[in-house]
Order: sequence, then C-alpha cells, then structure tokens
Amino acid sequence: MSFRVVTTGLKFSEGPVALPNGDVLVVEIHRGTLTRVSPDGTHTIVADVGGGPNGAAIGPDGRAYIANCGGMYAFEVAGYTFAGGIPETYQGGSIQAVDLETGEVETLYTECDGLQLRGPNDIVFDAHGGFYFTDHGKSDGISADRGRIFYGKADGSSISLVAADMNQPNGIGLSPDGSRLYVSETYTARVWWWSVTAPGEIVGGQTLAGSGGGNFLYASPHMRYFDSLGVEANGNICVASMVNPGILVLSPEGELVEFVSIDTDADPGITNICWGGPDLKTAYVTAASTGKLLALDWPRPGLKLANQAVEVNA
Repeated sequence: MSFRVVTTGLKFSEGPVALPNGDVLVVEIHRGTLTRVSPDGTHTIVADVGGGPNGAAIGPDGRAYIANCGGMYAFEVAGYTFAGGIPETYQGGSIQAVDLETGEVETLYTECDGLQLRGPNDIVFDAHGGFYFTDHGKSDGISADRGRIFYGKADGSSISLVAADMNQPNGIGLSPDGSRLYVSETYTARVWWWSVTAPGEIVGGQTLAGSGGGNFLYASPHMRYFDSLGVEANGNICVASMVNPGILVLSPEGELVEFVSIDTDADPGITNICWGGPDLKTAYVTAASTGKLLALDWPRPGLKLANQAVEVNA
C-alpha cells in the first residue's frame, strides 16, 4: 500500500490523533511532548508533559488525555531509534490531560489503590466518558513488571484495576458497539479480548490461563512485536507490527484479513494507527524509529472514536 510522509524529525512518535481541521496530534516519547502536526508537515509543541508520553486520546471535555510511561532510554540499533529501560529521571507513570488551546497540563492519576502506575501505554475512551488504558510496566533487563489494565473517569474522581498479570500489554481499543475490549501484547505478539458488561467492568475466562483473564483472539506465527492498535468501522482490529513492519488487520473472529507491509527507509518501528479525513479513510501511521508520521489511503473507514469530531463534506 502506498503512503506519503507527512513529517519527519519526531522523537519516537506514538499516539496519533486526527483532528477535524486536518492536523494530527502525536506524542514524542523522547522529547516528552504532545505535538501538533499540520498537513504541510509543520510540527509545533502543544505541551511539554515530561516523562514519556506514550498514547493519547481526546476526552469528552476536548482535552487530550495522555498515557505517560514516565520515560524510557533512547538507544540506537543499526541506525534506528528505539525506547526501553528505566532512566534515572523516572518517577513513575501517570495519566495527564492537556488543554489544546493553552497547553496547560493536569496530572489526573499516578496510582490506583496505593499501587503506582508504572508504564501507562495506550488509552481509549468509551461512550460513557470514561477511559481504559494499558500499563505496560517497566523492565530493568533482569526483572519486569506484570502488565495491567485500568479504567478511569475523565474528571479524575476514580480509577480502578480491571485486569492484571499480563505480558506487557500495549495497544487498546473498543469494538464499534463498545461490547468488546481488545488489547495487544508486545513480546508475545498476541491479541486478547474481553466482554464489556458495564463501564469499567470486563469479563473474559473463555481461554484457560488467558493473559489477564482475557479471551484469546490471535497470535502471530512470525517474528514480530505488537505495538498499539486501532479499530475499523466494520470491527476489524488493526495492530501495529514492529520488526516485521506494517499493520495486521484481524477480524473479530481472529482471522488475518491482511497484512499491510510498510517500508519507509526500512523503519522497523511501526507503532500506531488512527484515521481521519471526511470519510475516515485516511490512515495515519507513526514510524517511530525514523521519527515520521505517514498517511495512507486506507481501503476501509476507521471507527469514529468517542469524542472524535470529524469534518464532513458539505
């Protein structure tokens, strides 16, 4: 599938959010910013959020909500930039909210029931104004946290743990009707799902020893790592693939619909996807290891997310 490079020079780009005026928000993990990318490729800093902003979503109040992992080391392999480890500046993870007009940053959550947020990664809002987010955890190269999924309210009033004992959960998304929650795991290259029974309440249990109690959907037979994910309007789950770079498109039944290979200077770090444009058929993909934002003409529309304003043709 052909693509165009919208911009370059980003510092490990993640968490794209398409805005109705054609701009795209991204987070830059190694710059510690929420950044606005214009259609002409110009990028400007909306807010310096510190730490390591890893995912973003628009909330019901119009602010951008940030899953901040607290920071990671930047390191290079064969000329490509990656992220990992626990830097000396690490003070914990958080969920933040950013006013897009003023750049004001509010920290909503740093813990849940006394347990520190370790590495919040990706975030998605539901139709009730709350949000689910993954906590990928942290690793020092010898030991690693077990991953978790949380549910929080946008006003900062409550946060709850909804799943735990996972293997580095990363991407998170909801089905079009909100009845399913999907999560990708990085190093197992697996996708899991749960039934959503109420806001912040999920049920799995259909798979013996499923990660986080989830139901098994898909495992890659190839060497790749899974990063974040997005959902199409028809319910397909689109998972960003690292090492073997591209986007896997999975059906809700767990079948591989297609693999969209993306070769931009052989960047192995394809990290995320979102959709914008008047018909939601422009896919924006972050190529983090070369610091790019890409745009692709997608064959199917993406799902209109909760709180997403879409510019429509008159």
